[in-house]
Amino acid sequence: MTAAGSKRRKLAHNSSDDEAQHAASSRRAQKDFFKHASDWNLEHDYESRRRKGKKNAKESTKLPQIRSTDGRVEIVRNVEPEEDASSVQSDNEWLEGREDGIESESEELDEDKEEEEQKPEIPEPQQILEAQEELAKLASSINENPEENIGALKGLAALGQSKIPTIQMLALMTQMTVYQDIIPGYRIRPHTEESSKEKLSKEVRQLRQFEQSLVSGYQGYVKELARCAKFETKPVRGGQSVANVAVTCACSLITKVPHFNFRSDVVKILVGRLSRRKIDDDAVKSQKALEEFFRDDEEGRPSLEAVSLLTKMMKAREFEVDETTVNLFLSLRLLSEFSGKASQDRVERSAEDLAKVKKNKREFRTKRERKAIKEQKALEKTMAQADALVSHEERDRMQSETLKLVFATYFRILKLRVPHLMGAVLEGLAKYAHLINQDFFGDLLEALKDLIRHSDEDAEGKSTEDAENEEDDEDIPVRNLTREALLCTVTAYALLAGQDAHNSRHDLHLDLSFFTTHLFKSLLPLATAADLENTRLSTSSSSSAASATSKINVQTTTVLLLRSLTGILLPAYNARQVPPLRLAAFTKQLTSTALHLPEKSAQAVLALLGDIAHTHAKKINSLWNTEERKGDGKFNPLSDSVEGSNPFASTVWEGELLRKHFSPKVREGVKMLEKSMTS
Repeated sequence: MTAAGSKRRKLAHNSSDDEAQHAASSRRAQKDFFKHASDWNLEHDYESRRRKGKKNAKESTKLPQIRSTDGRVEIVRNVEPEEDASSVQSDNEWLEGREDGIESESEELDEDKEEEEQKPEIPEPQQILEAQEELAKLASSINENPEENIGALKGLAALGQSKIPTIQMLALMTQMTVYQDIIPGYRIRPHTEESSKEKLSKEVRQLRQFEQSLVSGYQGYVKELARCAKFETKPVRGGQSVANVAVTCACSLITKVPHFNFRSDVVKILVGRLSRRKIDDDAVKSQKALEEFFRDDEEGRPSLEAVSLLTKMMKAREFEVDETTVNLFLSLRLLSEFSGKASQDRVERSAEDLAKVKKNKREFRTKRERKAIKEQKALEKTMAQADALVSHEERDRMQSETLKLVFATYFRILKLRVPHLMGAVLEGLAKYAHLINQDFFGDLLEALKDLIRHSDEDAEGKSTEDAENEEDDEDIPVRNLTREALLCTVTAYALLAGQDAHNSRHDLHLDLSFFTTHLFKSLLPLATAADLENTRLSTSSSSSAASATSKINVQTTTVLLLRSLTGILLPAYNARQVPPLRLAAFTKQLTSTALHLPEKSAQAVLALLGDIAHTHAKKINSLWNTEERKGDGKFNPLSDSVEGSNPFASTVWEGELLRKHFSPKVREGVKMLEKSMTS
């Protein structure tokens, strides 16, 4: 027992040691577990582990050893679990559940998408307000530092792609204002491959990147303006559409920054609005912008580009454009001197006066320094003269090309005899007559004569049915034949007086007697015209929006008549060479027409007769003094020629009736005329 007890005690002692060792090893394993737990990749292990479905077989409950009938113990090998219908059914159920799960997941995704689509959108006013805030934020950042925030231009352009018209208009206007603020005062040239390989400083490289980003953004903006201006959309609350805003932006760009890149693309937008027969508000804005563009052009190249686009558009449209579009040529500064205006704030002094003022304040310089300064001033003067010569030659060449395009358009319209453009063409020819080559005078005068001869045929122009259709069309203006004839006469005598053509009119075979005779026969019918003192716009049936703002070719018929009579009776080149027979015939005819003219027209005619009497008193004095009459026969006011009227066979008896005119100014004009003749 003692030995057994001691043995048991020994065994008990050993078991406690084993427990202690086991506890220590478990503590170390626990520490190692927590130490290496952070390095485990549980997700990866879980993902790589084989998926387990439901058990397809039940665990075997049979014993591994069995006793045979003869009493021997046998080991059962290759124990295979039995299959039953339930296991197969579970697999099928699992597969069906898998498919059902996939279908349910897809249905859930579709439902989520539908829910996202059916989510309530942000109201349009809220979107407009957010767009305004974003536009203001981007524009402010660009204005604060354009070089660093040049990328904000893409944000402005992205906001302009909105489907809401109000946001589009706000984006276009904001971009216009931003570009006008950050565009430099020079044209940015495209960089070549050689320039990109050059070694540049950091500042120059940043400046080039800024310029290229600016040009790229501006090009996209101009393309967006062109796209928006082509498509007419419904106006929004303010009564403006996206197309109206795009045209307004283009007008502002062409007047504020005409020197910058893509100038031709901006002009194309405006020319496109002028290519219609009926002028609207956008066309009126385009005309005003182009007029200002022409007047402010001192270089010549911008005007040449715009005129080239205008002439191509007119030719493509077969001159089916409004008259005000042709009148744009009258705003050109063709071959005129560009003199600087004097300052209104201070007295400008010459260099000599400034030298005298600073004479007492000279700094001491050595002889060598004075010589160097003198040579430097001479060099600067020579360089300035050379630069001025080059600029003048370039400008003259550009304006010469522009003038060719303008006259080519005028001559095409005259050849086609476009009725509604005759006034604008004749007005332009009269203004630029001193610039026309004398070799074309003969052909031009023949065209003017044909215009007067065939004016009646041009007025009818078509069959009776076409005429009825034109009467129904309100857009086609009524043709004024009297006005066209007067404009032709004014143009013909302006051609003769504009250059030295009067000195070489015999060599050029210029005969203006046709215009003189036509005007003489037109005086009496003109006296009874109802619209004699009305402007062309007030008598025209055209109701275009440009009529109210046009200031070109709007003179009354009386003004045109006086201009024609002045060119015939008081030519600027030599007024004393007018034949006495012509002076007497027109004087007698004018006094007769003064009896029927309205008050203001009668005053103007009497003032013209006073000028004639002051210059040619001796030649027409016999019309007032019967004792000095030299003519025989009788006076014929309806004669087909001036000479055949026999004016010296009559007297100016109309003066006695004009003395009793109801207007005091007319009575005073008659007294002044008779006083000039008697003195």
